[in-house]
Amino acid sequence: MPHRIERLNELIRQVLGRIILQEEDFGPAVLVTIMKVETSDDVLHSNVFLSVYPTEKGEGVLKRLNRHVFDLQQLMNKKLEMRPVPKIRFVLDKTEAEAQELDELMEK
Repeated sequence: MPHRIERLNELIRQVLGRIILQEEDFGPAVLVTIMKVETSDDVLHSNVFLSVYPTEKGEGVLKRLNRHVFDLQQLMNKKLEMRPVPKIRFVLDKTEAEAQELDELMEK
């Protein structure tokens, strides 16, 4: 992966993380973390991988973010001084949940 894409992924992760923190309220005891961002080589699309705790709230958080994706995209467009700004797409990162299930199985 080119160094430019890596830097862009980190920038999107930081900026979008701040925007979500300020603009969205998922309720008490719900923690949403941007785990990673993967931007296409043509810099037109970015997949934003989210981790949600508790995991059973993940689908609800994903639906809410997808309902507000246009507003979040507009805020990100204003913050980033580049064109084109990649179009964001939210994806649930289930790596942590799968690892927890494996740990539970191994304990048995």
